Amino acid sequence: MSIYTTSNKKTYFILISIIFLLPNIIFASDTPSLDTGNTAWMITSTALVLFMTLPGLALFYGGLVRTKNILSILMQSFAIASMITLIWVVCGYSIAFDTTGMESGVTNLNSFIGGFGIAFLKGVGIDSLSGSIPETVFITFQMTFAIITPALITGAFAERMKFSSMLIFMGIWSIVVYSPLCHMAWSGGGSYFGNILGALDFAGGTVVHINAGIAALVAAIVLGPRKGFPKYPMPPHSLTLTVIGAAMLWVGWFGFNAGSALAADGAAGMAMLVTQIASASAALAWMFIEWFKHGKPSVLGTVTGAVAGLVAITPASGFVGPMGAIILGLVSGVACFFTATTIKRKFRYDDSLDVFGVHGVGGIIGAILTGVFASETFGGMGLAEGVTISKQVIAQTLSVLITIAYSGVGTYIILKILDKTIGLRVTNEEEITGLDISLHDENGYNY
Repeated sequence: MSIYTTSNKKTYFILISIIFLLPNIIFASDTPSLDTGNTAWMITSTALVLFMTLPGLALFYGGLVRTKNILSILMQSFAIASMITLIWVVCGYSIAFDTTGMESGVTNLNSFIGGFGIAFLKGVGIDSLSGSIPETVFITFQMTFAIITPALITGAFAERMKFSSMLIFMGIWSIVVYSPLCHMAWSGGGSYFGNILGALDFAGGTVVHINAGIAALVAAIVLGPRKGFPKYPMPPHSLTLTVIGAAMLWVGWFGFNAGSALAADGAAGMAMLVTQIASASAALAWMFIEWFKHGKPSVLGTVTGAVAGLVAITPASGFVGPMGAIILGLVSGVACFFTATTIKRKFRYDDSLDVFGVHGVGGIIGAILTGVFASETFGGMGLAEGVTISKQVIAQTLSVLITIAYSGVGTYIILKILDKTIGLRVTNEEEITGLDISLHDENGYNY
């Protein structure tokens, strides 16, 4: 009688299948593969983040300046987007993400700055992957962060900096300040902030907002105030444009925060939810404080509060839950209101469009409080094993202090060198006439 029964056939089939599938089972985790769902989401997120700068930030800032300077601020956003794109391709991406020489958990020079191993995107092709998405998509996604960060700074020295000096400053700053900080936070296994300090920064609290906010404060102080500040009021010329720009920023921020999950998954969904919650909470906080203090709520205050909440939730968006988002929004709305009003008046620095007051202060609050609200105790995703809230807050604070010091000193040195060589400010006559006519020979209010 044959032993090759139906039961044995099934057994043989299972054994043969296991033999053929075993290599795939063993090596599947070590072989990255393209995920089309993640790729589609990241392409969308990349477009949303670029949308934040063009036209979002451009219109937000454009409405806040005086009529004679609207084209100059719009031009700055467009020019920065174009210039930083090329810098990112040539060397910015390599300085930020080249991990040659990095060892996981080991502090060395490569923990602070990348090299030039992938300059001009050497080795990047159509089949190159970064995790489960094409590396080309990751490069472009990170490029949009590199674009919006210096574009944010322009609001601090609006209406008084030479266009040529602005271009040179932003180009050098992107290479010398932004890319190294990006490397410290996000370059992977040996990154100083993430793997050495253990600090959390999901979408750019240190890299983008504190970095830009501190650079903005330094720039405002080095250039000095606008003519007539603070004696004469300099109200926004078009709050309609500002509201439109703020709305675009709010929508685009979902790509900024939820996109930083680098996947279409639960982390992205939670990041999207808490982004919406924090922005709404901060907008209401600013609105009610202003209502209480001045008797009427303002459109400008409400949209500025919304941006403050978006800033504060940025570093925390992948780590906190809804309750943490509400508190972060409320705290940032209150703190940014007083910084942009009371503190700025007291110290008399002319941060024209409150870049430090919103992005610097909001970023600091968000980065430090991430250490608190990431804990499961407060509804967060949980801290690393063995890490207490106090330890995490210390790590967050150290990353904030390093960012402040590096950005502040680096920005000051670059600006002082440019001031001594080619000069930073337009002439008195050009400033009085307005930068649209003086620098671009155009009138924004005639179109």
